[in-house]
Amino acid sequence: MNKLWVRMQHQGPVREKEKRGKERNELRDLVGKNLHVLSQIEGVDLDMYKETVLPRILEQVVNCKDDLAQFYLMDCIIQVFPDEYHLQTLETLLSAFPQLQPSVDIKTVLSQLMDRLSNYAASSPEVLPEFLQVEAFAKFSNAIGKVIEAQPDMPVVGAVTLYVSLLTFTLRVHPDRLDYVDQVLGACVKKLSGKAKLEDSRATKQIIALLSAPLEKYSNIVTALELSNYPRVMDYLDNATTKVMAVVIIQSIMKNTTCISTSDKIEALFDLIKGLIKDMDGAQDDELDEEDFKEEQNSVARLIHMLHNDDHEEMLKILCTVQKHILLGGPKRLTFTVPSLVFSALKLVRRLQGQDGDVTGEDVPATPKKIFQILHQTIEALSCVPSPELALRLYLQCAEAANDCDLEPVAYEFFTQAFILYEEEIADSKAQITAIHLIIGTLQRMNIFGVENRDTLTHKTTGYSAKLLKKPDQCRAVYACSHLFWTDDQDGIMDGERVLLCLKRALRIANAAQQMANATRGSSGSVTLFIEILNKYLYFFEKGIPQITNTVIQDLIELIRTEQQSDNAVADPSTEAFFSSTLRYIEFQKQKGGNIGEKYEQIKTSS
Repeated sequence: MNKLWVRMQHQGPVREKEKRGKERNELRDLVGKNLHVLSQIEGVDLDMYKETVLPRILEQVVNCKDDLAQFYLMDCIIQVFPDEYHLQTLETLLSAFPQLQPSVDIKTVLSQLMDRLSNYAASSPEVLPEFLQVEAFAKFSNAIGKVIEAQPDMPVVGAVTLYVSLLTFTLRVHPDRLDYVDQVLGACVKKLSGKAKLEDSRATKQIIALLSAPLEKYSNIVTALELSNYPRVMDYLDNATTKVMAVVIIQSIMKNTTCISTSDKIEALFDLIKGLIKDMDGAQDDELDEEDFKEEQNSVARLIHMLHNDDHEEMLKILCTVQKHILLGGPKRLTFTVPSLVFSALKLVRRLQGQDGDVTGEDVPATPKKIFQILHQTIEALSCVPSPELALRLYLQCAEAANDCDLEPVAYEFFTQAFILYEEEIADSKAQITAIHLIIGTLQRMNIFGVENRDTLTHKTTGYSAKLLKKPDQCRAVYACSHLFWTDDQDGIMDGERVLLCLKRALRIANAAQQMANATRGSSGSVTLFIEILNKYLYFFEKGIPQITNTVIQDLIELIRTEQQSDNAVADPSTEAFFSSTLRYIEFQKQKGGNIGEKYEQIKTSS
């Protein structure tokens, strides 16, 4: 019947080709049914199938030399006979593949056979020993090698598709055999060797499937990092696809919260995701989509937080490895990656707090001092971006950590760097306001500085505050500096004189702002600044600073009232509400009684 089926294609006049095609389809179904009936006959057991049925059928298939018939018949054999028969006759069945016509779509038939057998393996663990017994993996691997060899014109996508099927089969049947998985990847590398980066989109898609399969199976990138051929396969992807694959790898780590805990593994991982870490050869800057770039770099930043080891020495090695890679990433990436590295390093500093900080030299154990040196170099790299505001924030974070580790010289150095940035790099007035308040806030929390160092830093800070561009900003920064001279710590600074000086200076600036508003706009400016200063006075009054008396507060209340009632004053509901609530607070404290209540008794709130 098969011979008749094949013969029909080549017989009869050309004009009846369509009619013949229809008849041929009908006969094809009959051939398929015959095979189906053959598989159902009672006497056809495994031995008979092995000895008689399969060899005879394959003989027909190979000899008919018709690509359509060969594809159909091989497909029929795989579909109609039981999985167990295929497993036990694997060698015989696979030996027919290299003998088929070059135009037969062998990859589809072979893939179906592997899919069927991998489903069979997954259906029952008892059959797994049979797979090992018949050496299924080695036979498939060998057969695919022979098929690719027999068809030198096979396109790359066909070969890679075969390896994807083989890898899927291996991961389902022998998930514990990493050497098999690596062997498949190695065979793929061999097939691709000598070729440039892939430009065929279908082949690229198959390579991504090949690389994604181990990630999905093991849910652990660490396992994939043990495959020596994994990065070698990635090298054949073009730059854009390398990035896509790198994002897939990072997403896998995030999804499975994989902790990567040795510097060697991180070295291997960064080699895999190098498409995101640094500019690839030949990549054009103008090709970069800003949104995509941000998303990619944010994923790298998140990844840095996933790298962890409880052993301090190993964690330090990890930090050095990460630093080495991200500093080579070019200025565009640093603003995303440096903060993550800094905070990872500071986490280690907190763990090491209180350890000996005076060990120096090359191979020193992990100490806060050594980590601060790494941090200093890392933040310094931001100067080439340039990103002074970010660098300043990071210097201040490090200064605070050095304060907690009792390393005064280190903390002072970080502050010095922050001040240099403020003076030389930060020119925008809004950025200056933010920076000065950050500096004040950080300095206020520092308790490590001796008198001389602290005086230098506070003097600088108050000086910068008074030099801001706008008077209201000057005023707010100067009254914020008052907190630098009075802290509630046990050994804290308590200098009432200088607190009062700061507040008086803020008042003078507020006054000057009022006069300028009068001169330029013909109406006095808002009295909000005076009310804000009044609130600062009340804060320090409750702290018990002797220089701030109820008389001083009373005078300030009267001053605000006078300003509000002057002819030039402009009514501002929000300012009036602010003043009213401040006065209500004073009344509330009086009614509460106790020590604070007594102090407030002398202050009159009603006009």
